[in-house]
Amino acid sequence: MVRQVLHAVAADDEVVERVVDAARAHSPEVARLPAEENRRHIAFLLSEGISHLERGGAPDDGDFSAALALGADRAAQGVSMAGLLRGVHAGRTELIRASVELARSSGVDDGTILNFMIDLDHYVGAVERHIVSGYHTAELRLSRTVRDLHAQVLRRLLVSGEPPDASELARAGLRQDGSYHCVVSGVTDPSHARALEQRLQTSGGVYGLVEGRLAGLAHTPPASSEDLLVVSPATGLKSLRTMYSMCARALSVAAPGGVRSLTDLAGETALAAFPALADTLADALLGQLDPKSTFHHEMVATALCYLDHGGRLSATAAALHIHANTVRYRLDRLVELTGADLGENPDAGRSHVLTTLHTWWALRSWIDRGAR
Repeated sequence: MVRQVLHAVAADDEVVERVVDAARAHSPEVARLPAEENRRHIAFLLSEGISHLERGGAPDDGDFSAALALGADRAAQGVSMAGLLRGVHAGRTELIRASVELARSSGVDDGTILNFMIDLDHYVGAVERHIVSGYHTAELRLSRTVRDLHAQVLRRLLVSGEPPDASELARAGLRQDGSYHCVVSGVTDPSHARALEQRLQTSGGVYGLVEGRLAGLAHTPPASSEDLLVVSPATGLKSLRTMYSMCARALSVAAPGGVRSLTDLAGETALAAFPALADTLADALLGQLDPKSTFHHEMVATALCYLDHGGRLSATAAALHIHANTVRYRLDRLVELTGADLGENPDAGRSHVLTTLHTWWALRSWIDRGAR
């Protein structure tokens, strides 16, 4: 029965999410990392824990490579030891709480649960010690590298807003009067980040892990990339913190892969910053539609494609691989049901551009909400 509980804990996505949420809620530094980065490490730790507890033996015996890697990655990502431990302690408490709940729901008696919790607590304590060991080992190694210098300079320029002095900038290959493109990637895994960094540095620039993502400054934008990169216009050092924040936000709306300009993503990024307003607009303009209706989804998707193709029937039909008459019918039915303004009869008293924007945003939000 205990073995079943162990596997239930590791396989339960809700337990993993609870541990992730607890760690992020109690450590702002951990919360700045992408949630998937936290989830990846916790899943590995749970998998190692299952194997360890099933084998038995002393708490410090066994494979703790995931714990060592977690500590090393957090050091490389610039998370402080205090911030790391706050997240670890909160995750530890939530894991034990979730394990007890699962054990009781599976009918395990209290005496067995107590013995299991003692063993689990001993193991988690050993995990914590190895996380700290991995962190210190990586910290010592990183402190001697040029990469760490670059990362520290970038974090100060892009996050803290505390500009390095001229000598620190010079050692990182930057100038106080220089103008740079801020480059932000969605890559969080340190080994993947190092490989991408090496490729980007062939074109010049300074790169490092900032808030868990590979980011950097470049004189010229990268020409191409298999990984998603959001690139800002060139700007002086004082504006880089703002540029970085906007690029990081734009990652969530950009299609995966390739180099994307921040200015090309400006509209989607601005709209994505107000999800509650998007839902309100969708309800107000499209409240008559049924999210469970396949035809209603077809109408909304067709209208969205129609607006994306400049209100051209033939282009919309070609994009959707349907007849133009089908496009016209779906649009007419949508207007009949909702009164949506598709820009075909602009009202002289209202901004045609803003009206179209409102309709497009409502359509996009309605579809996105159905996919959640």
